[in-house]
Amino acid sequence: MDTGPAEFDLLVIGSGSGLDVASAAARRDQSVAVVEKGPLGGTCLNRGCIPSKKLLYHAEVMETVERADEFGIHVDVTDVDFADIVREVTEDVSESAESIHHGLRTSSQHTLLEGEGRFVDDRTVEIVDGRDAGARASAETVLIAAGTRPTIPPIDGLERVDYLTSTDALQLEEPPDGLVIVGGGYIAAELAHFFGTFGSDVSIVGRRPHLLPQADEEVATAFTERYADRFDVYTGYEAVSASESNGEVAVEARPYPSAWPDPSGHEDVTVTGDTLLIAAGRRPNTDLLNLEATGVETDENGFVETDEYLRTTAEGVWALGDIVGEYLLKHNANHEAKTIVRNLFGDDLEAVDYMAMPFAVFGSPEVAGVGVTEQELQADDREYATRTYRYEDTARGSAMKVEGFVKVLIEPSGEILGCHILGPEASNLLEEVVVAMKAGTGTVWDIRESVHVHPALSEVVDRAFAGQFVRRGADTHDHHHHENDHDHDHDHHD
Repeated sequence: MDTGPAEFDLLVIGSGSGLDVASAAARRDQSVAVVEKGPLGGTCLNRGCIPSKKLLYHAEVMETVERADEFGIHVDVTDVDFADIVREVTEDVSESAESIHHGLRTSSQHTLLEGEGRFVDDRTVEIVDGRDAGARASAETVLIAAGTRPTIPPIDGLERVDYLTSTDALQLEEPPDGLVIVGGGYIAAELAHFFGTFGSDVSIVGRRPHLLPQADEEVATAFTERYADRFDVYTGYEAVSASESNGEVAVEARPYPSAWPDPSGHEDVTVTGDTLLIAAGRRPNTDLLNLEATGVETDENGFVETDEYLRTTAEGVWALGDIVGEYLLKHNANHEAKTIVRNLFGDDLEAVDYMAMPFAVFGSPEVAGVGVTEQELQADDREYATRTYRYEDTARGSAMKVEGFVKVLIEPSGEILGCHILGPEASNLLEEVVVAMKAGTGTVWDIRESVHVHPALSEVVDRAFAGQFVRRGADTHDHHHHENDHDHDHDHHD
C-alpha cells in the first residue's frame, strides 16, 4: 500500500551551498531532507574549486622553482610525481565528501535521499534512480540548489571524439602531450595553466576577442597576451567540427563573426593534439528536475527565475547558487544561502545584496576583480575616473621581479565603482577593496586613509588609489583628476 511521500519541514535539492540552509533548519529543530544524486558537497568540493585550486597550487610551486634562476638560485627538477599529486587531491576530496555523507546519514534531523530527484508537484520530489529510487518527499519549504554542469557546444563530429570536460581533466594522472582546449573563460584559463606548467603543449580556441571575456577589457587583453606567450591561443575563433584519428584529435575553427570587424580577412584554422578538453561554460541542471510539474519558471537560458529575496515563482519554493545564474561562484552561493536563512527564519524579508561581489581566476598571471568594468561604464556613457599602478613600481613587486597592475575605476566624487587586478596574489590584494566597497564608505578614502605595510605587496593597491586619476566618459575630455597632492610613485627606490 502506498503511504504517500515522507513529510519534512525543508526539502533541499543539491548538497552544495544548500546544505548551509539545511543545517540552519536542523539547528532550529526542523526536519530536513536532502536530495543528491552524486557525491556530497556539490560542484565546488567534488568537481570545481577545491580540487582545481589544490592542483593549481602545485603548478604555482613548479612555476616558482622554474623561475629560481632569475634570482641567482640554480635548481634542477629531477622528477614530478604527477599521478601522485592528482591521486592525493582526489582522495582528499573523496574523504571530505564521505565525511559529509556520513554526517547526514547519522543525523537524527537530516534524511539523505540518494539519487536523481524530479518534481511531482511544487513541493514534492520523487527519486527516479540511485540508492533511494522510488522514494518520495514533500515539504512545507523547498530549496532548489541543484547547480550546473559543463556545457557541450554544438560541434560537428564531437560525439565521435573521446573528449574531456573539466570534471574528467581534474582526474588525469598524466599531462597530455598536446592539449586542445575549446573555451576561453576561467576554467579554460586555469586548466591551461595547470597542464601547461607540467609539460603539455596547450592550444586554446575561444570565440571572444580575448580570454576571460567577463573581466575588464584591459585586464583581459593583457592576460591574453601573456597566455599567447606560453600557448597557442586562437581567440576570436569558433570550433565548428572535431575529429579523431590514430590518437590525434583535430578541431576545425573559423573566425567568429562578432569577434572581428571583418571575419572574411581571417582564414579557418585546424588545431591538433592528443587530448581535447571542452571548457565552454556551464548550463543549469533545471532540465533534469521536471520543473514542468511545478510553477517554477526559468529564463531563456534555463536558470531559475527568483525575486530579490530568492523566492521562485512557486509558493514555498526558493533557489540559490549556480542554478539561479546570478554569479556562478561558490562564495556567491554561500552568500545567497545566508540570505535565504535570514528570510526563512528572520522576522522580515531581506533582499539579497550583490554589492561588491568579487571574482578571481587562478591562472598565471592571477586575475581578480570587483564592481563594474570600464567597458560597462563606456557602454552606459557614464562619467568616471581611472588610474592604473604597476606591481613593478613597488619595492615588493620589484623584488619579486613580477609584472602586473591594479586598475581602479571611480566616480569623479571618489566613490569606488570597480577594481581590477592582474598579477601575483590578485585575489588577496582585491579583498581590502571589497571591504571598502561593502563595509566602508565605499570611496577612495577608505584605501587612502588606511596605513599599508611597507614594503608589502599591498602597496600596489595603496598606490593605485593614492595618485592622480584620469577622468573619462560622458562627453568629457580626458584630463587629470588630482585628488591627492602627495603622490608616492617614487617610493619604490627606497
